Amino acid sequence: MYHTWMRFFTPGPAHHRLGLVCLGVGLQYGALPTVGPRVLDHHVAVVISTGAGWYAAPDGRRTTVTAPALLWLTPGVPHHYAPDPGTGWDEGFVDFTGPAAQTYTELGYIEPGRPVVPLSDAACPRAVIGRIARAARRDNPLLEVETGAAVHELLVALRRARADLAPDGDQVLKALARDACLPLTVADHAARHGMTLAELRTAVRRGAGCSPKDYLLGIRLGRAKELLAATELPVAAVARRVGYDDPAYFSRLFTRRVGMAPVRFRAQQGRTVPGGWSNQVPDPDDPPVIGRTTT
Repeated sequence: MYHTWMRFFTPGPAHHRLGLVCLGVGLQYGALPTVGPRVLDHHVAVVISTGAGWYAAPDGRRTTVTAPALLWLTPGVPHHYAPDPGTGWDEGFVDFTGPAAQTYTELGYIEPGRPVVPLSDAACPRAVIGRIARAARRDNPLLEVETGAAVHELLVALRRARADLAPDGDQVLKALARDACLPLTVADHAARHGMTLAELRTAVRRGAGCSPKDYLLGIRLGRAKELLAATELPVAAVARRVGYDDPAYFSRLFTRRVGMAPVRFRAQQGRTVPGGWSNQVPDPDDPPVIGRTTT
């Protein structure tokens, strides 16, 4: 005996241009039937919340699946899996496609070579699948856009839930973020952590989906934008604050990556206010109470 609910969608060409579209969503539990062997032309994320079973690779080798876990079904790759017939499992699945899937794969969010991924907790991914299921009513005029946006959210939730990654971020990445604006080279950062350059590249690529240089650059440029927008510091001083001794090099780098020169960015985004900006991230659920004065 098993229980199944599922819906499938056919987004139009305009929705595909958003980058990702949801093609279907389902919630199933119990002694579900064996899936495959089969090959799909799109991606499916299968989130196993409870229970256990197996997954068979194209060469026939079986991997035990124990919840919480994720099954990646990727285009063109044969797959074959099933829950244990005696106990079954609880699964939620989302079918999706779109050009952004390739970018998510390059960033390490989708792992075609790793079809079975242990999760630390399936609660957050299942919550996103639940929202997709609630949006799947046939009279929802926002169906394609709402479910497509949720696929992006699901990929982030699955990335955070991976059991091989700390939920609050890798300590190496945290240290790099803390020290990003120091005038250090990537080799200097690697030495500070007792790592080779290759080891640092592997750690950053695994955790952030990019090279150490790009990871540090993103943080530096973000801080530079804040200083340009919120202060009246000269561009040369901003460059030094974010780790560049050569202001001309900083300006060229900023212009190439941002698409405009630092002075133009300041002209567009400058918001210098009394007291300056706060470095503390605000709590949207606890906004400050602004007093109203009367005359």
